[in-house]
Amino acid sequence: MSLDAVLSRIDDDLPQSLERLMAFLAIPSISTDPAYAPEVRRAADWLVEDLRGLGFTAEARPTQGHPMVVAHGGEGGRPLLFYGHYDVQPVDPLDLWERDPFDPQIEDTPEGQVIRGRGACDDKGQLMTFVEACRAWVAVHGALPTRLTLLFEGEEESGSPSMVPFLEANADELRAELALICDTSLYDTETPAITTSLRGLLGQEVTIRGAERDLHSGSFGGLAMNPIRVLSGIIADLHDQAGRVTIPGFYDGIPETPAEVLAQWERLDFDATAFLGDVGLSTPAGETDRTPLEQLWARPTAEVNGIRGGYAGAGFKTVLPAEASAKISFRLVDGQDPQAIRTAFRHFVETRLPPDCEAVFHDHGAAPASRMDISDPAFEAARQALSQEWPKPAAYIGAGGSIPIAGQMQQTLGMDSMLIGFGRSDDQIHSPNEKYHLSSFHRGIRSWARILDAIA
Repeated sequence: MSLDAVLSRIDDDLPQSLERLMAFLAIPSISTDPAYAPEVRRAADWLVEDLRGLGFTAEARPTQGHPMVVAHGGEGGRPLLFYGHYDVQPVDPLDLWERDPFDPQIEDTPEGQVIRGRGACDDKGQLMTFVEACRAWVAVHGALPTRLTLLFEGEEESGSPSMVPFLEANADELRAELALICDTSLYDTETPAITTSLRGLLGQEVTIRGAERDLHSGSFGGLAMNPIRVLSGIIADLHDQAGRVTIPGFYDGIPETPAEVLAQWERLDFDATAFLGDVGLSTPAGETDRTPLEQLWARPTAEVNGIRGGYAGAGFKTVLPAEASAKISFRLVDGQDPQAIRTAFRHFVETRLPPDCEAVFHDHGAAPASRMDISDPAFEAARQALSQEWPKPAAYIGAGGSIPIAGQMQQTLGMDSMLIGFGRSDDQIHSPNEKYHLSSFHRGIRSWARILDAIA
């Protein structure tokens, strides 16, 4: 009955929960623009005041950039750390917004009521689902269900430059048995999800240099080596006909996805044709012996993100360029070392250089993949709790992109993270007219209450 009382309180207090969220959304906490630094600080202070009202000891801690909000509350039970971020993306282009992005409102749409405003989904609305679940627990029982640490970041949308130093400096204080992160999405509108694997990311730029200057193709064509030709050959060699990356050692150490997880993915009935059809495509282009969801969530990639070389302006210029460049990114999975992949790629390029050409490399970011240990009983308990709230059973899923904080917590604090979010694929995060479905907010609060009851 204790959980039922908490859920009833959440339902009864939904109008007040929305009022608090609207006040929070109205603060333009844009972390990437120094002009908004006072507003970012105001959002941090707003959280501190709200959390103190729930009985947390809370404060805004200084960093080299924007503050970290740290709060502690509850006693006994399993110690948990909850992470979210209170900063938001810039709103440009402003003229594409249908209303002031910092004048949030509830709107009626054909898909139901939505909360419209910058940060509604990413990540203020998601963050507040957990806070409101805690509020209901305190209102009903006078205390939190377990020992909780809350960590709210103000720099996530600007690359989190202060996060790793802050984690390292405060590791003993922040370390818990498990982290909870609410910055992800539902699998679909009726199916909640726990993200258990995240691909890492490696960025590499390579420039092939040939002659000391651009050459006239009539005078030198056929005799002088063209760097674009060399670069094109290297790029063409990156994949075989089965869609596999051909860099030696690229797949070394990669574990197979557990059979029970693959079976869950199969039950999701993912329609690759429809997924690609939404962007004008039709045929999966990854490894031909892997399912589409494996290609998206559990297999590494090598993708060319941009090519530059020669003359690309209006008209025509018959030139052999002195150099040609490509930006190449690798999505990495568990078992791959980003620096080892970088070294292997460089060797791959250098072994394909003809005489008179050299390769110059420029390194971009590197972050390893993360895979969570779902043998921890808390994962299955949380999955069952989510399944009780939503129309369809919750699923363990992967994420094709990266959420660096999950990996940082593994590396710095030695903690796995349970990534649970309630966004939808059409919530337009980072874009004009961002929204968060009212049902996502309401059910999200109820979901966290159920999860806390199940794992605390």
